[in-house]
Amino acid sequence: MQSYAGAPAKLTELLKYTHHIQKIEKGQFLFQEGSPSKKIYVLLSGLVQISKIIPDGRELTLRICSEGDLMGELNIFCSTPRNLLSAKVAESGEVAVIMKDTLEAKLASEQALALEFMQWMSQHYRKTHTKFRDLVLHGKKGALYSTLIRMANSYGVKTSNGILIDLLLTNQEVANFCGTSREVVNRLLSELRKKGVISINKGIITIHQLAYLKKEIDCENCPKEICNID
Repeated sequence: MQSYAGAPAKLTELLKYTHHIQKIEKGQFLFQEGSPSKKIYVLLSGLVQISKIIPDGRELTLRICSEGDLMGELNIFCSTPRNLLSAKVAESGEVAVIMKDTLEAKLASEQALALEFMQWMSQHYRKTHTKFRDLVLHGKKGALYSTLIRMANSYGVKTSNGILIDLLLTNQEVANFCGTSREVVNRLLSELRKKGVISINKGIITIHQLAYLKKEIDCENCPKEICNID
């Protein structure tokens, strides 16, 4: 087995079948919605934003992938797979590229790989389910509040002043996570600032009252490996 610098330990079996390592540059698309799906990717470094364009033209961001995340259309053993989502590079880095036909052949014969892949898919579907639950059940306000909670779980740094979200996002990018407009997010964030729930300094959000956000959306206190934006 060839090893790769920075390769995540949690996908060791999958990485055995890496075809090649690809550099990715900020701003480029790794794959786009509607394109043929012949590869999957393991992110070795950098950040990649996974999103979908919804019918009215708005963008719905579903994930921000970081080191160790698996990306690509997971309709394994499908004869004509196409990507249902787009992946745009938010921070330059590298991905391990795995050809889907190779993966399918190995899944059919390698028990350890099949088990690892099934475990990953199960967790991925649980994450997706909880995100759509928040979007559907709690409206625009709930979508924003749950997004802030997920960001705190993924990129939060505890400080004496609260939880600093160590990820610079524009209000439009935050709105994309909520499936709503920038104007709506601007208004909701302004309300939270007036209540002292959050503060924003040079685009960096600090959450001062995480309990308030959780109470407002009837948070079920899912474990952080499920409640995140990865």
